[in-house]
Amino acid sequence: MPRNKSFSIKTFLLKTFRRLERFIFLLKSLLTPRQFIYVSCVLVGISSALAVIILKTFAHWVYKSSQQLDDLLHLPFSNSTLPIIGIIITVIIVKKLLDGSIEKGTSQIMYAVAKKRGVMSRKQMYAQIVTSSFTVGMGGSAGLESPITITGAAFGSNYAQNYRLSYKDRTLLLACGVAAGIGAAFNAPIAGVLFAIEVILAEISITAFIPIMISAATGALMSTIVLNENILFSFKKVQFFDYHNLLYYILLGILSGFVSINYARTFRRIEHYFSNLKFNIINKALFGAGILGVLIFLFPSLFGEGYESIKILADNDPERLVQNTVFERFENNSWVLLFFVGATMLIKVYATSLTLGAGGNGGNFAPSLFVGSYLGFCVAYFINLTGFAKLSIGNFTLVGMAGILSGLFHAPLTAIFLIAEITGGYNLMVPLMVVSSVSFAISKRFEPHSFDIKNLADKGEVFTDNRDANILNSIDVAKLIQTDFKSVSVSDNLNELVEKIQHSDADIFPVLDEKNKLLGIISLDEIRPIIFSSFKINYTATDEVMKYPKEIIFYDETLETIMEKFDASGCKVLPVLKNGIFLGFIYKQLILEKYRMRLKSMIIE
Repeated sequence: MPRNKSFSIKTFLLKTFRRLERFIFLLKSLLTPRQFIYVSCVLVGISSALAVIILKTFAHWVYKSSQQLDDLLHLPFSNSTLPIIGIIITVIIVKKLLDGSIEKGTSQIMYAVAKKRGVMSRKQMYAQIVTSSFTVGMGGSAGLESPITITGAAFGSNYAQNYRLSYKDRTLLLACGVAAGIGAAFNAPIAGVLFAIEVILAEISITAFIPIMISAATGALMSTIVLNENILFSFKKVQFFDYHNLLYYILLGILSGFVSINYARTFRRIEHYFSNLKFNIINKALFGAGILGVLIFLFPSLFGEGYESIKILADNDPERLVQNTVFERFENNSWVLLFFVGATMLIKVYATSLTLGAGGNGGNFAPSLFVGSYLGFCVAYFINLTGFAKLSIGNFTLVGMAGILSGLFHAPLTAIFLIAEITGGYNLMVPLMVVSSVSFAISKRFEPHSFDIKNLADKGEVFTDNRDANILNSIDVAKLIQTDFKSVSVSDNLNELVEKIQHSDADIFPVLDEKNKLLGIISLDEIRPIIFSSFKINYTATDEVMKYPKEIIFYDETLETIMEKFDASGCKVLPVLKNGIFLGFIYKQLILEKYRMRLKSMIIE
């Protein structure tokens, strides 16, 4: 009976999905393309919001269950053990059910837009939900927002693929899924729209702006209706901005910029360390999660997303953070409390990188808010302790979140409006603008690319605000290399060259040594007078007619850089080297043809 019941439920769901699919195809045939996009952005928004609801509900339930278990049994190590179990479960799921790999970080969305024409795999529609639920829900020190955005993007991309929409519409619906995810996660539709525009899309038009707004609003509405208010990250008590404190907000902005830089660089170092570890996945999980467990034992607020501790700091109640910790006896010592909060802020990046490096799944969006709130608290608390001024702890705690979010992700508008929306008003708009812009300016000065996409940006694999560069970088350089060449060796005559010319249509010949290293290039146009003279053929050495190229293309360079070399040299063809070995030639004309084809497909497809 149970088996038949399960089978009948599965059959019912499958039939329902197929009926819905047929209905949507019918709508597509009846509506104009623009009208169908509006319907689609609502459906994508609903799907993304449902993913948020599942993630948030599970994570909240696990967090509350662990706290209740701790209060009931008084187990000192429960919060340290749960993250280890969660990370190991995540690693096993990835290995056994997800083909041993899973994409992490919002950089994967930009990569899909830049290099994969907006196509994301189907497994991303469920893989992120399952893995991050166990990682973060059981206390891994990371955030759910990155998995949420990837899931939303995957819903949008696969919806567009299923209903055979163009590349342009596919990218648009991908961004709609991201906007809906952020809008639902924080009940902040404006922040969702701005995040999709600032972080995901390099270009935006009014026609694209409207569907993104509809999706973000849909996601926020769904979360408001379904999610318990306690699950949503929001604040109700906010004081008004006092312009006398402007200098302290500027100080907070400066500190936010440098803390953002430190966070990004520390995270990358630890990520690189874990990627080079020779452990198997289980031992790596145990190693990283074990260290994480020790950190959580010493600093319990590192458990999970950490939103509860942010609310505690905003209420100026840091004493609650040291309860049931080794620092509990110092809860009445203000300077020790300040040290504890500051140390937790600096250690958060280690906790997050250990969580992800060990094999857990999550993101850095929530950790950036965590670090920002702790930094804002430390600044205000320190100023108050020293007696320089009387600052609002709650205001600085909230504004600090915008500072780190802006500096880390290079998304100042998202940071400003996210904090404005979760506080239920715009009383802090001026300090939010000051702190976010100062932090962004400092971070941008030392880190040209946002932390989450730096690795891709270094490879030229993400979109920028330069449309030509975007299209060029979406073309695979390896497929442009012409390897059907006739090479020539060094000789004191040109007989070998003449023989190669007679059996080839090529007009350019590389001169290589015995190790296939490039010594020079011989152009047929330049030696034409020589090859018609038998005397000159026999008494002209190869090195007399060959020339070293004005520019060299290296295998790992982007097409944008390659085009710059063509323009600088004025050449029509350039050689390609990899580790000093000659691979072939790239013709400028071929690049331009590929560019035109790609541009045409983006417009017409």
